[in-house]
Amino acid sequence: MSEENKHHATAAAILPLVGGARNVTSVAHCMTRLRLGLRDRSLVQDERLKALPAVLGVVEDDTYQIVLGPGTVARVTPEFEALVRAADTGSEPDGPDHGSDAVTAESLAAQGAALRAERKARNATPFKLFLRRIANIFVPLIPALIGCGIIAGLNGLLVNLHWLPGVTPALAAMASGFMALIAVFVGLNTAKEFGGTPVLGGAVASIIVYAGVADVEAFGQQLSPGQGGVLGALGAAWLGVYVEKWCRRWVPESVDVLVTPTVTVLVAGLATLFGLMFLAGEVSTLIGDAADWLLSHGGAGAGFLLGGLFLPLVMLGLHQALIPIHTTLIEGAGFTVLLPILAMAGAGQVGAAIAIYFRLSRNTSVRTTIRSALWPGLLGVGEPLIYGVSLPLGRPFVTACAGGAFGGAFVGLFNQLGTDVGSTAIGPSGWALFPLLDGSHGMGRTIAVYAAGLVVGYAAGFLATYYFGFTKAMLTELNAAPADPADPKAADPADPKAAEKARADEKV
Repeated sequence: MSEENKHHATAAAILPLVGGARNVTSVAHCMTRLRLGLRDRSLVQDERLKALPAVLGVVEDDTYQIVLGPGTVARVTPEFEALVRAADTGSEPDGPDHGSDAVTAESLAAQGAALRAERKARNATPFKLFLRRIANIFVPLIPALIGCGIIAGLNGLLVNLHWLPGVTPALAAMASGFMALIAVFVGLNTAKEFGGTPVLGGAVASIIVYAGVADVEAFGQQLSPGQGGVLGALGAAWLGVYVEKWCRRWVPESVDVLVTPTVTVLVAGLATLFGLMFLAGEVSTLIGDAADWLLSHGGAGAGFLLGGLFLPLVMLGLHQALIPIHTTLIEGAGFTVLLPILAMAGAGQVGAAIAIYFRLSRNTSVRTTIRSALWPGLLGVGEPLIYGVSLPLGRPFVTACAGGAFGGAFVGLFNQLGTDVGSTAIGPSGWALFPLLDGSHGMGRTIAVYAAGLVVGYAAGFLATYYFGFTKAMLTELNAAPADPADPKAADPADPKAAEKARADEKV
């Protein structure tokens, strides 16, 4: 089967399992997930969906998210959209597939779904909803950040090796062009997210990167192009949205097309030049200085806390607050020192999954899930392992966090000793982060420290889970072989008389 046919087949398999075209209200994707808006969540057949070979897991948040993995999701999404547009809206989805064993991958996945639903309910607070909106501004930028980051790393390697001197300036332009104008893209997305006209948000944010701002003085200082960066762009576009909405309420329709854009750019632009750029620049500098101070004075301890708490932050939705911080650090230093430390949480999760695989030697269902989800986990896609294995089990999730803590402490220690380990883009982790690594002491040492940190995370997660992840009662229950329906001795555990008869037969 060709690649195109394979992706079409995946989309065609997913559509009926989410309730058909009539049940789909919106289709989008991020780096790894197909994000669907659904009319009726009860029509989704979770277990059949998760059983599809291409599906790595599902996550229920404000949208229903199907984890397909990097690359695959970008190819499946347009096929899915085409099917939704062309589908016969009268078709009905197949009935749900019931039936699962007491302690199997399916039962754990059901528990994981319940935990996701509970998390979604907890996350419906104004603060967390605001963080989600901030994430919606930056997540669409991640593919460009990754692509430009990898090109920047390749260019740095060629420059250090003195290879292809005629090509490296072109690569530098490709790598730097997007970052030089990232404020404009942030402005566009901010206006779109908060209900304004995207191009007006981009117009206001573009003031920040215009070279002529060097002639403007604010707070007794000359401004510099790019001052305030993405934080300034976010604030400028947000202000522009509210000015635009005010104009829409009060400006007569006959002159709206002339007055509203002019007033929006004028008012928000003046506020940006004579206030926001300076203030956002100070905040950006403070964030960079705080990150440097934190890792240079308490790198191991800070790394331990960051690596250990990142998975719970993800569960609470608070990790979204880190996206603007990562972007600000990349703007200022060229890389973010926080992401390689946070990536150790995924390493602890992988180590924990391997320990679970060995400890549950008789649970073929859970072991099969781990085998299929482990490779995505190594590449930084951890949702299948988290929601399908460790989180429903409880204790292994805690020991996975312990593995991330030790891996984070290892990388943080080297930052404390002067070897900065950073990433030129946000998004991937695990092995997928290697092409994006950058640091203060050359690529060789940077890669070595990050790789060693992964090994520490794997090992710590494995050991913590193997020795402390299960009680004796848990091991007894989880390793119990599921009943064979074809066995006449098999008894329904819900039928006390049948169970008693089965035990009597065993004694005979």
